[in-house]
Amino acid sequence: MEWVLGLLSWTLNRARWPLGLSEQGAARWPLGLSEQGAARRHRIMEEKALEVYDLIRTIRDPEKPNTLEELEVVTESCVKVQKINEEDYLVIIRFTPTVPHCSLATLIGLCLRVKLQRCLPFKHKLEIYISEGTHSTEEDINKQINDKERVAAAMENPNLREIVEQCVLEPD
Repeated sequence: MEWVLGLLSWTLNRARWPLGLSEQGAARWPLGLSEQGAARRHRIMEEKALEVYDLIRTIRDPEKPNTLEELEVVTESCVKVQKINEEDYLVIIRFTPTVPHCSLATLIGLCLRVKLQRCLPFKHKLEIYISEGTHSTEEDINKQINDKERVAAAMENPNLREIVEQCVLEPD
């Protein structure tokens, strides 16, 4: 019987230690595992953000022959991805127009939205904003490019749709 109790005690101690409890009852592994899990989740979010950036960096500016990346309208740091649940992600983009009174900022936001809605391989909710303090009418533009009805109405306009298509067309 003493042997059985000793084995049981040893088994319980071994079972407790992998769960992160030392002999004094202090947590050890859960913090480490939690940190590892958080680091892994952070790495996955960074990979998703890079995936988003790779899609938007090649969008052409509506007025110039340059891409949004070349004009520094979008950068890697302007893309953030957060996990909403097991399947869905929140993608947040903050782009910077080339000038504070850029008349095509709304069109650029529309191009970002259209490209990502078409090309992102994972389920997502998309929020697109002008970087704070970089445009004279940023609040109004942010409302427009994040309003589904306004976006749908804009894409029904054949002239506007053609411009967006040319901007989001992948380079050869």
